[in-house]
Formats: sequence, C-alpha cells, structure tokens
Amino acid sequence: MRAASANAWTGVQALSVLFVTVCTAAAAQISFPLPFTPVPFSIQDITVLIGGAALGSTLGALSQILYLMAGVVGLPVFANAPELPQGAARLFGPTGGYLMAFPIAAFVTGWLAERGFDRRYLTSILAMAVGLAIILFGGVAWISRATGVPAALAAGFYPFVIIDVIKIIAAGSVLPTAWKFLKP
Repeated sequence: MRAASANAWTGVQALSVLFVTVCTAAAAQISFPLPFTPVPFSIQDITVLIGGAALGSTLGALSQILYLMAGVVGLPVFANAPELPQGAARLFGPTGGYLMAFPIAAFVTGWLAERGFDRRYLTSILAMAVGLAIILFGGVAWISRATGVPAALAAGFYPFVIIDVIKIIAAGSVLPTAWKFLKP
C-alpha cells in the first residue's frame, strides 16, 4: 500500500513539474518586444517565481531546468522574439542570463517558501523579490559582458523594474491567498 501511495505522490510531483514547465513556456509567448532593448517584456519571470514557491526548491528548479532543456533542443518555448536566435543559441544571446537564472531563482524562492515565506503577504513578496533580483542580476550581468554595466542596466534593468515590482506585489498574494482556502 505504501509503494502505491509513494508512486502516486511521485506521479503528482512529476505532473506538477511538467505543469510549471508548460506554464513557463506559455508565459514566454505573452511577450512584447521593446524598441530600445533586445530584451522583450514577458510575464514568465513571475511564473518562474510562483512555480518555484508552489513546488519548493528542488522541484521548482527542476521545472526550470526542464524548460531550458526544451528550448535548447529546439522546442518553441522561449519568448517570441524574431530577432533572437532559437534553440541553444538563445542561451548565448542577450536574454541568456535571465534564462539561466530561472532555475536558481525558482530554487531560492522555493527554499524560502519551504520556510514559510509563502504563508504571509509581506514575506511572500520578499521571497518573490529575492527571486526576481536573481533573475535581473543574471540578465544584467550577462548583458554587461558585451556592453558594460551602465548599458546593461539601461537595456536589461531600468525598462523593467517598475513593472516587475508591480508584478511581484501581485504575485506575492497568490500563495498566501491559496493557503487561506486550503486551511483545514
């Protein structure tokens, strides 16, 4: 009986990881190119953070590794940006730093959620902010290799920071609200 229960739980975990992977890919398709930066605006960063918090550190990171693997093998999961390469080459383009930071951000956000940060609104926002900072740092650091830090901040941070703060304020309410409904 325990083996069947363990197998069922493993199946639920695998489906949950796949679900967050697919949600990340879907969120990437809701993207808008900006004329002054090679980095498109998308909502996938919030999907990464909510998914990491919901799945926990290990499974959250795994969902993003699976997402990156799907993109590397050529599946059309990366943000729709015709000027950016598809497949593995996307990881070496201007958005590569953001993408490669996804598993780390999901892990850290999930780790914080495992410690109860997802239970209250303010701590949930804090967990999301830490995860978002990892994504933004990865993106800006990657862009700065070719352009220098001031230009990287202009292309990969300043255009997004205000909207990203609004997104994490909204995302910060998702899990505390869900926990209220799930309380016995």
